[in-house]
Amino acid sequence: MNNAVRRKLIQLAAFGFTNTHIGNFAAGKLYTGKWKQFCNPGLHCYSCPAATLACPIGAMQAVAGSMQFNFSFYVVGFLLAVGVLLGRFVCGWICPFGLVQELFYKIPSHKCKLPKLFTYVKYGILILFVIVLPVTATNYMGMGQPAFCQYICPSGTLFGGIPMTATHPELRTTTGFLFGLKMGILLLTIIASVFVFRFFCKTLCPLGAIYGLLNKVSIHHLDVDKSACIQCGKCARTCKMDVNPVTSPRSAECIRCGACAAACPKQAIRLGFRNGSKKEEHHHENT
Repeated sequence: MNNAVRRKLIQLAAFGFTNTHIGNFAAGKLYTGKWKQFCNPGLHCYSCPAATLACPIGAMQAVAGSMQFNFSFYVVGFLLAVGVLLGRFVCGWICPFGLVQELFYKIPSHKCKLPKLFTYVKYGILILFVIVLPVTATNYMGMGQPAFCQYICPSGTLFGGIPMTATHPELRTTTGFLFGLKMGILLLTIIASVFVFRFFCKTLCPLGAIYGLLNKVSIHHLDVDKSACIQCGKCARTCKMDVNPVTSPRSAECIRCGACAAACPKQAIRLGFRNGSKKEEHHHENT
């Protein structure tokens, strides 16, 4: 089984585990059992009828925006633990919305690359909409709003907003400008994902921003054996996240999909919980 097929099967399995309560779509109700107190490593809306777990970004905002302005030790600790262990491997192999974008990218079309400047937008969204606004933009009761979920998140609109408004007529009467704005962002994301690989992951996802920062120190990472590399550039041309694995193996944009390792004619790139390159370089130095 090649890497691409194995990754897709794992993505589908993760999507299935994330959405075990499929019957809730028809009923228009949410699962609120004991599993909902735990976070999904990937981006998936708490309000999705089929969702088993909570969204870490939503949970972080909910706790920070409470009247007590609590620091979300559990969520932050969870994200740090997952990020240090896996980095953006979560994005490439587990995240449900990442899979959705990849499926839209398979639609035949002219494919584009974004200027690198666009990849920094997600850090601004992380700071402003996930950290600052939930604490500073409060209502008369002193409670903050989950700004990213409320104003931006296309995953929440797709998996939560659309199914719930479709099954609850009373909700449809309350939709207005805000829901229209989010539908517009979702539509933009879907259209852009046809032309740009993982458009949302590259430009808007605050969870990807967190994991990307932790890519630098994650235990699961890419190793490049510089002594075996022939500088053919095939790995960089293969990478849909616009990363050169040879020069930036721990890039914040790398989702650890393994496509570069599969494309390398010399098997100089390895993905996993190891540091083979240093050992091999040491071996070559001694021989």
